[in-house]
Amino acid sequence: MERVSVNLDSGVSLEFETGRIAKQAQGAVICRSGETMVLSAVVVAPDVRPGTDFLPLTVDYREKFYAVGQIPGNFFRREARPSEREILVCRMTDRPLRPLFPKGFYNEMLVCQNVLSADNINNPDVLSINAASAALHISKIPLLEPIGAVRVGFIDGAFVVNPPQDQMPDSELDIVIAGTKDAITMVEGQALEVSEDMMLDALEFGHANIQKIIACIEELRAKCGVEKMAYVEPTLNADVVADVNALAASRLKDALGISDKALRYDTIDALKVEVKEQLAAKYGEERFAEVAGDVSAAFGSLKKNTMRQAVIETNVRMDGRALDQVRPITIEVGVLPRAHGSALFTRGETQALVVSTLGTSRDEMRLDELTGDAFSRFYLHYNFPSWSVGEVRRISGPGRREIGHGKLAERALENILPFGDTEDGRKDFPYTIRIVSEITESNGSSSMATVCGGTLSLMDAGVPIESPVAGIAMGMIKEGDQIRILSDILGDEDHLGDLDFKVCGSANGITAFQMDTKVKGLTRETMRNALAQARGGLDHILGKMNECLAEPRKELSPYAPRIYTMMIDPDKIRDVIGPGGKIIRGIQAQTNSTITIEDDGSVTVAAVNQADADAALSLIREITTDVEVGEIYLGTVVRILPFGAFVSLVGQKEGMVHISELAPGRVNEVTDVLDVGDEVEVKVIEIDQMGRVNLSKVQADVERGRVDPSEVEDKRGGRGDRDRGPRPGGDRDRGPRSGGDRDRKGGRDRNRR
Repeated sequence: MERVSVNLDSGVSLEFETGRIAKQAQGAVICRSGETMVLSAVVVAPDVRPGTDFLPLTVDYREKFYAVGQIPGNFFRREARPSEREILVCRMTDRPLRPLFPKGFYNEMLVCQNVLSADNINNPDVLSINAASAALHISKIPLLEPIGAVRVGFIDGAFVVNPPQDQMPDSELDIVIAGTKDAITMVEGQALEVSEDMMLDALEFGHANIQKIIACIEELRAKCGVEKMAYVEPTLNADVVADVNALAASRLKDALGISDKALRYDTIDALKVEVKEQLAAKYGEERFAEVAGDVSAAFGSLKKNTMRQAVIETNVRMDGRALDQVRPITIEVGVLPRAHGSALFTRGETQALVVSTLGTSRDEMRLDELTGDAFSRFYLHYNFPSWSVGEVRRISGPGRREIGHGKLAERALENILPFGDTEDGRKDFPYTIRIVSEITESNGSSSMATVCGGTLSLMDAGVPIESPVAGIAMGMIKEGDQIRILSDILGDEDHLGDLDFKVCGSANGITAFQMDTKVKGLTRETMRNALAQARGGLDHILGKMNECLAEPRKELSPYAPRIYTMMIDPDKIRDVIGPGGKIIRGIQAQTNSTITIEDDGSVTVAAVNQADADAALSLIREITTDVEVGEIYLGTVVRILPFGAFVSLVGQKEGMVHISELAPGRVNEVTDVLDVGDEVEVKVIEIDQMGRVNLSKVQADVERGRVDPSEVEDKRGGRGDRDRGPRPGGDRDRGPRSGGDRDRKGGRDRNRR
């Protein structure tokens, strides 16, 4: 068993261990930080499967619930299909590793990551990347060079490497950086509208720590690494390459200049078929069968080189645009009449129909993760059907690409949403928000179209976002020392270029960032130029969005629920819910609303119109409001006894009006003044030590101006020793009182006066 360790900035340490677990895998390493441990086990097939002409690499990352001492909460009580988080970490582990395998190495590989222990302080996602890099590097699999990965935060004015998870809510930055000892190869994360210079500083800070990790992995290989397996780097037949170039070079250059994607693809495909037919006739059937693979490879290489060289030499791209030119943009909002908010965003041949839906707290997404159950009030789903690119493909659930693109757009928009708590504990914007992006056409940058369309659909729904956010995908062509940065790249420019660099942000700064590179490295100057060009593109796109919809609509969609919040005493929650939920169900049925109550006493009422919401809130206030001495209430007579009337008040409370408090003069019978069912204004004159409420109708009449005070005083002064019947607080039989074992009435629609 071998162990090595490295100390990073901010007091963080990583430890790599091998030789104790999974000894039959070609490489196995446990990466540990604190009490978080991730095992990476890698295996490789001994031979290439016939006909394989690509890298068959599979990366799998799984979080085991035993790692935090929990049992999975699903029906089967075992880990099932990977969660969204697990898929995202798979992608983060795969993307920086894939370009580092040598060209022509087509043996099937499996890289499996298992979280064995999690302390919920040290995030296992960056450990996964480091563990996989170390396991591959010490194995016989020919990884060209190892990578390292760190998370960078910005907390209390300073950059922090691999911050504790509980500190991340206070961080202005949350990015994962992976790279070799010479260059950054991947960036993924989000930010609170940070500047371009701050992002560059974060990348430099992260890369300095990555270099320390790579030195540690090299030390581990020096101790226990094995010899790399042999592979044959493919070479093309020189004669075939020359023949393909002679037949196709000039015509391929013209075809690549066609701006329409479908026509360009059809023209290139037709040219490829023609070249094959001509070479088949020249070589003969038997020899052509031997070199058919070289013909296809030579044609693909010619296509790539032609496109790249044209950009370097002319500064004009295949669709005729300048390097920094954004494709034409058209925008429509409110395209779906019944949706809460919708936008159709079209940029060139990429189009996204993005829809926002507002819901209640019951619509929050439940996340069953190692950190325990969590609930998300905002989520974005991205769909990429095959027909959006004119292809026939089996319809299935969302794949890793769709989940990754959706998460990037979600991160871009998350920090501009009006979520927060007010001083009295209520939700600032108490809605759950779901955005769905339907990609209806695609020729590059569909995830960035989702960001733009998502912003517009939110504003169309009336969500008071802090600032609009747009997204742009940048690319790069690098030939020797010649570098060209491309704005708003096409699908072919992504595929044939050296960089896929997505930047999302508002006019105030960057909100999300993703980068993958196919070259050895980018200098700070190149990164600065790319970010500056991206800022120009973002400002242009934001201007186009502003022309269509400058600010959120003043009112929510008429089809969106109206949500209102209030706080009640937590001790009153049981009164609102009632036995078996009877009271709350009754309120919901009566007011056509949806009511949710949290343990802290926060109440959310959702209704389709203001009147229903107000009615529900009023009923809840009645149930939870305590009567106060000196206040006047409108109540309903519920029982008549010889000595007085019982009146139902707010909050299902009752009080008694003694017969002497019914009128200025003498009252012989209670029914001479009141009957059961009458609504009457009464004043609370006393709440005794036993909680019994004593009321007065006559005093309420005096305050309302219905009775002359002098008349009451004269009458009361003459009553002296007459028999007024039993009085409150005496030893008489007053009958059942509020708080006793009487049949309490509740749920009436009464207004406090």
